[in-house]
Amino acid sequence: MAVAPNRHRRPGAATGLIEEPTEAELEYCPFCAGREERTTPETFRVSGEAGWTVRVVPNLYPAFERQEVVVHSPRHVRTFAELSDPEIDAIATAWDARREAARTEGFPYVFALINEGRAAGSSLPHSHSQLVWLRDTPPEVAREAAAGLAELNAREDLALGEGPVRAVVHPCGRVPYETVILGEPFELGRALAVLRDVVQRLRAVEGSVPWNAWLHRNHLELVPRLSVFGGIELGAGIYVNTVAPEDAAAALRVVQPGC
Repeated sequence: MAVAPNRHRRPGAATGLIEEPTEAELEYCPFCAGREERTTPETFRVSGEAGWTVRVVPNLYPAFERQEVVVHSPRHVRTFAELSDPEIDAIATAWDARREAARTEGFPYVFALINEGRAAGSSLPHSHSQLVWLRDTPPEVAREAAAGLAELNAREDLALGEGPVRAVVHPCGRVPYETVILGEPFELGRALAVLRDVVQRLRAVEGSVPWNAWLHRNHLELVPRLSVFGGIELGAGIYVNTVAPEDAAAALRVVQPGC
């Protein structure tokens, strides 16, 4: 990783924010409550006081043998940052339940991911995640070393908070504000709540930027889409970060979740 703070000023370096909602989006969104017939038949739901809180449905356009969509709220919530505590807990319940279901059906690994914003690969703005059922451990997950996570967890200078589960700005982030959420023990519900807090901080600092996040065995990773990869990144594997990790951590610490 190379740090080049002035590189974000070069022509064409600017990245776009998530688009504002349109009338058509609000009218036709298939994930809102009352439009359940517009999705594939659900495979799982978490019920609340007034109906469902979270629904899981098969992906209408799967890229893999089994791929599901987790609808995060019956409300038209466009960002993970605006989810309530009960909705966060329900998402964790749904992820855990579907991972257990996958194991019983011969898919030992479920890759859970969130794409927020069109530039991050999301086709619908209503907050949701994806569960990809896999028969083998993904190569990137297999490559990770536990020692690296322990060293990362020890970086107090890059941590965004305290507690058994917390966020740490990656010291070798490929993009500005790349963050890892980890802990011992790792609690999924708490980790998703911390992810929400980091996204709130990120939006306060940079606006409604697109981002990707995914779950590995014992941590979450958040990658904001603030950079466009060129040949040096894709071909040489050398990532040019325009915000030093310590500066990114300092900026995110200044704002408080919910701002």
